[in-house]
Amino acid sequence: MTVERLLPDTEAEDLLALTRDIATQELKPYAAEYEEKEHFPRDKFRLLGRSGLLGLPYPEEYGGGGVSYEVYLQVLEEIAAAWLTVGVGLSVHTMSCYALSTAGSEEQRTTLMPEILAGDLLGAYALSEPNAGSDAAALTTRAERDGDHYVVTGTKAWITHGGEADFYTTMVRTSPDGGRGITCLLVPSDTPGLSAGTPERKMGMTGSTTAQMIFDGARVPLSRRIGAEGDGLKLALSALNSGRLGIAACAVGLAQAALDEAVAYAKQRTQFGKSIIDFQGLEFLLADMAAAVDSARATYLDAARRRDRDLPFRRQASVAKLVATDAAMKVTTDAVQVLGGAGYTKDFPVERYMREAKVPQIFEGTNQIQRMVIARELKRL
Repeated sequence: MTVERLLPDTEAEDLLALTRDIATQELKPYAAEYEEKEHFPRDKFRLLGRSGLLGLPYPEEYGGGGVSYEVYLQVLEEIAAAWLTVGVGLSVHTMSCYALSTAGSEEQRTTLMPEILAGDLLGAYALSEPNAGSDAAALTTRAERDGDHYVVTGTKAWITHGGEADFYTTMVRTSPDGGRGITCLLVPSDTPGLSAGTPERKMGMTGSTTAQMIFDGARVPLSRRIGAEGDGLKLALSALNSGRLGIAACAVGLAQAALDEAVAYAKQRTQFGKSIIDFQGLEFLLADMAAAVDSARATYLDAARRRDRDLPFRRQASVAKLVATDAAMKVTTDAVQVLGGAGYTKDFPVERYMREAKVPQIFEGTNQIQRMVIARELKRL
């Protein structure tokens, strides 16, 4: 099903048309095979790069696309509907560029961003640790000054693109002063002393490599520090606000894909002499699925428009992430139910969609953390 979209101009319409062509021809036909083989789709990210889709929301002067978040997120949704691994990967890459774009010096932006946004390089975001997940301020990976370098020691965990990325936006501890002692480093993947652990064995998104990143006395040039010492946690949390919108858009794309499969199956499957979509029990189930998808889409678009107008959007980003990912979990589960026994087999993609829908409720801040963020923002009103 082609989603009807209200886009701001013909350039945005052309961008969405290009994205749909790529998603239909170059992503969706390969998703099941790559996921089955746990094969990382680096070739697909290079394709997105050559197509100009890896730097959409960043300034054109640094090699980005200069598009609004409202448009970028709809591009992301289209990609995730075809293949969640690639959609989430694009969202993570976008988030990994955030600190450099917003807090890097002019020299850093001019030197580093064109290469990062050109399409050949892929980023990762290294905040979490084995004992610092939701409590980001508790991280212990430390960086000590040694001349014009930092020497970094510690382990980062649950890193999307771990071992595959070309650079890691990494939060490290430069002083014992709690959250105020965290600093951001942009670490090249070929840094001596940096290595990837064994990839995690996951229930879904198996084409997306997730691994620990191990810093064993890794020497990172001082010129790769983004912002001042102590700015890291502030940058990390700000990046997560935008990253949560990316995950919300990906979740909506996944839910839309599941809804489309369920509707198509219900139209062609017959029982008692008629299509099962004509039975009220299925009609109501499909209607609820459609309402959940449309409602979730509205939440991320509302937050994106606030972001584009430089209005506060932290609460709205958490609402979007919470609503969209919970909706994706329910819609994908209901899609399996619509297909019945067929939905439980690998002959149809809905069983994969259901497995994939779980992790968006967890990363970029669990949905329990989103509820805390929303409640705290309400207390400030």
